[in-house]
Amino acid sequence: MRKIKRVSISLIFTLSVGAVLAGCGGSNEPNASDNKAQTSPGAATAKPAEKVKIEIMTDSGGSKLPEGESNRMKIKLDEKLNTDIQMTLLGGDGGNQLNLRMAAADYPDLIAVSRIQMQEYARKGLLLDLTPYMGKLEQAKKFIGEDSLKKGSVDGKIYALAKKPSIPFYNIWIRKDWLEKLNLKVPTTIDELFNVAKAFTEKDPDGNGKLDTYGITGQKLSVFDPILSAFGVGTADTFYMKNGKLTNSFYDPGMKDALKFVNDMINAGVVDPDILANTGTQHEKKAFQGKVGMIWNGFPRMTLPANVQEFKAVNPNAEWVQVPALKGPGGQYAGIWDVGTAPGLHAIPKAIEKDPVKLQRLFDLLNYVASPEGNALVAHGEEGRHWNREGGKIVRTELRAKEHAFMYQLLGREEIEYLQSGYPLEAIDFSAKTPRIEVYNGLLNLPEGYSPADANRYIEEEMAKFAYGKRPISEYNDFLKRLEDTFKYKLMVDSAEKQLKELGIVK
Repeated sequence: MRKIKRVSISLIFTLSVGAVLAGCGGSNEPNASDNKAQTSPGAATAKPAEKVKIEIMTDSGGSKLPEGESNRMKIKLDEKLNTDIQMTLLGGDGGNQLNLRMAAADYPDLIAVSRIQMQEYARKGLLLDLTPYMGKLEQAKKFIGEDSLKKGSVDGKIYALAKKPSIPFYNIWIRKDWLEKLNLKVPTTIDELFNVAKAFTEKDPDGNGKLDTYGITGQKLSVFDPILSAFGVGTADTFYMKNGKLTNSFYDPGMKDALKFVNDMINAGVVDPDILANTGTQHEKKAFQGKVGMIWNGFPRMTLPANVQEFKAVNPNAEWVQVPALKGPGGQYAGIWDVGTAPGLHAIPKAIEKDPVKLQRLFDLLNYVASPEGNALVAHGEEGRHWNREGGKIVRTELRAKEHAFMYQLLGREEIEYLQSGYPLEAIDFSAKTPRIEVYNGLLNLPEGYSPADANRYIEEEMAKFAYGKRPISEYNDFLKRLEDTFKYKLMVDSAEKQLKELGIVK
């Protein structure tokens, strides 16, 4: 599953699409049964004479590449394009790793960048302006679509190609067997959620005679995303339209009420006390081990066979189901969905322009993974080896898990067909149809003079204080004033208004 990154967004009230979701988001295969016979404009049709080594530095999503003969994606791409593709995978310190390479002028040939990195590198003249080369990237352009092209632009020029859009993955998941044991129903409002969380904490839902369970868990304060959205409020540092006007979540009148509700839940002791310390899959472990009855998580993680096996081993009767978007004072939404954020961005360093043979081979690669044939390969693997089509549906083989690597999906994949090949259709549809607050952070470039890193540290600390009652809500306006005065946040707000007007989103 792919990581969802935003410009200047706090680390606390975010949808974690991160490594958990990096290999699960979308696949671009129009009709896999026809892929062998199809070719598309821009796809490589004849193997070039000269073998070219290409280094791709991209996100690992916490995964490793298959080795040797098991690295089938590399083998097949190299055969088709006469390349020697070398993957350098970015781990948890990926940003620093890439920054060091760029600063040392030791450029990989194709790099995965965040939007902030793209903007910084582009303005330093380190990235190739792809705008004049779009005629050589017709298949890639057609595949990702015009809207995705905007996601890779800085100051009106295209510096990166965005992956094809994915769908939202996150919902609250709840233990259905615990509800049945306590004669409760799936909550539909924030008050009902609070009551269920209290019951899961106080009424021994696992029947072990101990009060050792909690109502809800998640990663940091993102667990409260669906609470904020029920108040009509986007997560911290997000921009969205409300009542016909562009609204920033910090200035949304509903934010104070939302934080008060969050504080009430924490004070009631129904929330996992370690949410601020939860990293990686720690929140999942607590849920699967029967310590918590609700979790804010993505369907790919909750329905992954290995995870299902894990929680079934603890309790064969355990059953997790998704909770609909909760109703609240501000409507009925389950968190946010950033319509401007791409599942990933890949850029070419400007220095590669000096090597026209390599540059053309990069274009060939990008066009090929965007073609029906090439995208079927990187999305699903080799037909007959990694998947077969049965009853109109792609069915994965055992070899796929050992030999497939999502990192080669440089431009994404057709979302629904890919997901249906690995996850329950019911879970996919439920998540895809859940209403979200649409935000636009992914379309925004940073204004001069504003440092999101400095602001985010302050935002994270203070929002946690409000949530935990360490700072009274009565001081919320003081928090805003310091955010504006010390961290120049109004620069971001004013710039967002200007940029979204230029894009036609704000009238």
